[in-house]
Amino acid sequence: MSKAMQLFDSNALKECIKDAVREEMHVLISNLRNDSPKKEQTEERLKTKQEMAKELDISLVSLTDWMKKGRIPYRTMGKRVYFKKSEVIEAMSKSPNRQGGRHGK
Repeated sequence: MSKAMQLFDSNALKECIKDAVREEMHVLISNLRNDSPKKEQTEERLKTKQEMAKELDISLVSLTDWMKKGRIPYRTMGKRVYFKKSEVIEAMSKSPNRQGGRHGK
């Protein structure tokens, strides 16, 4: 390969990289400008079974029982189970059979 061809290929590669980086930066900046603080506030982190049981002050056995009976909503990802606290609280507030937490509370 001639030196002129190597120089052209090297310069062309540099320009391609610059264009690609520039395009990605524009997309990133555009996404950052379009994200509103409200969106971040409304997004809710999913809770694991252990976290949800602790939040509700119940045992894992009770939580699993409530899931099986359809008292609380949940979602699965693979073999893992997750909850949105707001959905669980809403479902529990509509449930006619409300009981307190662990014994002694």
